[in-house]
Parts: sequence; structure tokens; C-alpha cells
Amino acid sequence: MTGFYVEMNRDVLHVSGTDARKFLHSQLANDVASLKIGKSLYSLLLEPTGKITSLLRVRCESDERFVLDCDAGFGEFSASRLTRFKIRIKCEISSGAQKFVAVRGLSADNCADYLARDSALSAWRENDCAVDFVANDFVAGDLRLGSTEEFELARVMAKWPTMGIDMTTDSLPAETGLTDCAVSFTKGCYPGQELVERMDSRGATAPQQLRLIRAEAGASAGAPVVLNGEEFGIYTSVCQEFALALIKRSADSRSIEIDA
Repeated sequence: MTGFYVEMNRDVLHVSGTDARKFLHSQLANDVASLKIGKSLYSLLLEPTGKITSLLRVRCESDERFVLDCDAGFGEFSASRLTRFKIRIKCEISSGAQKFVAVRGLSADNCADYLARDSALSAWRENDCAVDFVANDFVAGDLRLGSTEEFELARVMAKWPTMGIDMTTDSLPAETGLTDCAVSFTKGCYPGQELVERMDSRGATAPQQLRLIRAEAGASAGAPVVLNGEEFGIYTSVCQEFALALIKRSADSRSIEIDA
């Protein structure tokens, strides 16, 4: 059996009511209107300026009940942002915290087996072979308990950003590398859409972009990325010899970028 599991705390929002689906579809960057019961998707929640409020995983429990989870510390902030736009809408929003279990390091076959469980939540991108569970629904079986460092290495190698670390409320969607899985370019309007669509339609490159790079010895989060004496980015997450870093648009990072 391959893979390991770690426990983590995440914030959770409950959105319920007759207008829940319509409301979330109107506010989130991804297509909630077509989300089937029992399925989930990732979506960015944006401010009208196009800057990021949070990254949410949206799970449809019924046509009138949705559960959204996000990185710890951003639940109330996300609930407040949604509530500001809840005008003449029949739904209720509440937030709290919940313990999850992240299963990582799976083979494709193992991942398919875990995703077949009723309580499984698809995590990260499809090819990352990552599955999450609400802690109370998880049975470890033959899986071993992993370390925080193992999880962080898997996250960095998957180029999956953490809110408040690799992206902030000043970040633009195009900087994060998440538009492929957390934004729909065919759905209707939502706050912040104008900037997202304009950058996409013009093929515009963000001023900085999150990249997977080889870390220098002694590198740490917050330190500058320097190559040949020139500073051209900042480390956001460092794990062993690998790192996520925000690299300037003007920089040529091909010599240290992985899968460039």
C-alpha cells in the first residue's frame, strides 16, 4: 500500500436555502450551476477588484445545501465577503472549523479506490492523486501516518498554493496557477470576472507568477530568489530542495524552474 495521511484543520462554510446554488454560482469564479449532488469542485472567491478573497472547495450535498472548505483562518473572512452580496437571497451562511484528513502519495489505482468511498473528497488537481476526508469519516486501514514535511513536499511538488502563504488577498488569479481548476471561462458573471476575463482574452501575463523551482541551500519563505546576483522573485514555500516562488514576469527562471 502506497501513500500516507495527515490530519489538518480547515475552515468550513455552510450555505443552505432555496437560492443557495444560484447565489454561489453568481459569486464564485467556477461553475456551481452544473455541480452534481455528491460532487465537489474548487473555486476562487474574488473581490470586485479581481483580487482573491479565498480558495474554496465547494461540495454539493443537495440542491439547497452546500459545504465549502478553505484554508484555516479564511472561513469567517469568506463568509463575510459572501454575506455582503446576499441581497434578497433566500439562503443562510454560517462558518466554523473542522478537522480533515489528507491522503497523499497514492498511486493512480489507490487513489481511485479511495475516491470510490462515499465520504471521499477529491483534492488538488485530478492528476495529483490526492484525496481528503472529514476526519470523523476516515478509516486509516493500511495507510501510515505521515509527517507535516511529507505533506508539504507533496503540496509544493503539486504546485498547490496555500492561502496566506503562497497567495494573499492582494493576489490576482493569474498569479496563482489555479485558473485551470478554479475558474470557469464559460459561466455567467461574478464579482471580479472583468479582470480575469480581460487578462485571459488578451493573453496577458501577471506581474508575477507562482512557479516550482529548485531552492538554493538555506533558502526560506520570504527570502528573495537570486540568480547570478539578480533578484527576480520571492520564496513562498520551501521544502527540502524544492520551493514555490513568485517569479517576476520579466525574469528568465528556466535554469531553476522545474518542468519549465
